[in-house]
Amino acid sequence: MVKSSRPAPGACRLAAIAAAACLLPLAAGAQQGDGTNVPVTGHVYKPDKAPATPQRIASLKVPPGFSVTPFAQGLGNPRILAVAPDGTVYASRREEGDVVMMKDTDGDGRADGTPQVVLNRAGAHGLAIRDGKLWLVTVKELFVADLQPDGRPGPLKMLLGDLPDSGQHPNRTMAFGPDGMLYLSVGSTCNACNESNPENATLLRVSPDGKSRTIFASGLRNTIGFDWHPATGELWGMDHGIDYLGDDVQQEELNRIERGQQYGWPHVWGEGGLNPQSTPVGGISKPQWKAMSRPMTLGYTAHAAPMQMLFYTGSAFPAEYRNDAFVALRGSWNRKPASGYEIVRIRFAQGGQPQRIEPFVSGFVNEDDATHFARPVGLAMARDGALLMADDANGVIYRIAYTGIAGRPAPAAAATPAQPVQAPAQAMQAQVAQGNNVPLALARPQAQASGRIEVRSGSIPAGGDIPLRHSEYADGVSPSLAWTAVPGARSYAVIVEDPDASPIKPFVHWVAWNIPASVTHLPEGLQEQPRLKDPEGLLQGKTTRGSTGWYGPRPPVGDPPHAYHFQVLALDTVLDLPPGSDRDAVLAAAQGHVLARGELVGRYAQQQQPLK
Repeated sequence: MVKSSRPAPGACRLAAIAAAACLLPLAAGAQQGDGTNVPVTGHVYKPDKAPATPQRIASLKVPPGFSVTPFAQGLGNPRILAVAPDGTVYASRREEGDVVMMKDTDGDGRADGTPQVVLNRAGAHGLAIRDGKLWLVTVKELFVADLQPDGRPGPLKMLLGDLPDSGQHPNRTMAFGPDGMLYLSVGSTCNACNESNPENATLLRVSPDGKSRTIFASGLRNTIGFDWHPATGELWGMDHGIDYLGDDVQQEELNRIERGQQYGWPHVWGEGGLNPQSTPVGGISKPQWKAMSRPMTLGYTAHAAPMQMLFYTGSAFPAEYRNDAFVALRGSWNRKPASGYEIVRIRFAQGGQPQRIEPFVSGFVNEDDATHFARPVGLAMARDGALLMADDANGVIYRIAYTGIAGRPAPAAAATPAQPVQAPAQAMQAQVAQGNNVPLALARPQAQASGRIEVRSGSIPAGGDIPLRHSEYADGVSPSLAWTAVPGARSYAVIVEDPDASPIKPFVHWVAWNIPASVTHLPEGLQEQPRLKDPEGLLQGKTTRGSTGWYGPRPPVGDPPHAYHFQVLALDTVLDLPPGSDRDAVLAAAQGHVLARGELVGRYAQQQQPLK
């Protein structure tokens, strides 16, 4: 059952623009093919902007005992917030292309003086603070800078310069996980399409120095807001639903995000709704895509546009708020009545499971739905435990504090303000440990066989160098591969691994199976998608990078040559596995069915630093 804290209107409303869409319930859940015929209606609707007057701010709806006051005003376009351990507040401003710094040294709940511009970078958006450093992400670049004693960042150092192009969702966000790694959200380039770059519509896992990055989870249209449960260490995120499916479709999704999982976009939404606008590549059906995807955990009103998210770990709110999550919802443009324009609270049970989503601060849209005076984006916990929210419409940062009610006064201010609680690392570490520090495929029990296969390549001599064009430093095209036929084989599988990689070893560069028994040669430059049309039925799985299909060598610059093992298995069966499965799933399914095996080893080193 889809859960929402707001009742949805019972009927679709007529569209002001023909392109806007609202699916009828039966049509939304039906499998669509070339004959798709889905009636659609909907809205493109934006309430007018009004000034953030004291009267309007005073009219905001909050739970009893809470107050909302301006922390800073006149900021233009503040987006993402980050708070340093000393209480310094940083806000990125997308339109201005900079980062501003604010302090509240007298503790009056308002920023002292005029906010100071401390960084300038076009497209500045995501912020993260750790170990006395500030990380900043733009559309394509990731930077880091040391924080000086006065709070100003020192010179920026570029760590990455090749994040994917932006398209529809250019606003990258990031946060440090309990495992010490940087998690970076990359939105989709479109509303609903098959992305050509596998890093789009994902959450990336990046080492703090930028030298290592993998795709942690995929099928996430635009998960700007995410955080780790303080007690369980599990990662949760709010994803943006697809536009033009109607006033009440698609709901915004709360997902428990795990390594290697796919979350439905662009073909499946919610708990299993099928998108009639899209078609998976490679002949995969939408029910198959649904089976490959993780459904949402909770839903909230469609088109509300979830932004920054955080779990509350302070002591300034009543105890029942601790370990619940807050999410800023920027507000709809593809729905009438308008949705979002609020902060919501996600209530979590003691065991770490979400129960429901409900309004926490609302009223930024007036009663007749005609005007709004804030579009919530950034969300952070101040050093004193209050909640800060950035509005990128009127340029206000709001402070939400608990002031107390009769019989339940506000907690006394602590002499030393508590620092945010660090979530336990075990959940994330366990996910990353899967498949790490294991033997190569041919050395594992599942791949044992008495038969031998000769494996060769038209471009890689045995024990020789792998040409540059096959690496991710250049074209990244798969090499041609051939092997001797094995009598009685019903299919072949290919697994390519690098045992010299770090920190995850062996690093899986290619997983392919159900190669027809009649095929003993793969040409150069195969499609990087879960299912191929040629050879018909060949399935490909996830690499350690998290992408599907061939991922070429990309060892650190200056490393000695890494060895790449092209391993081929002849099987007496066709494996019953879904597209996108990983190496371990293929080996488990192949156990007891391997007739013969063989490998080709090539080497690759990168001595020249590529241009960023």
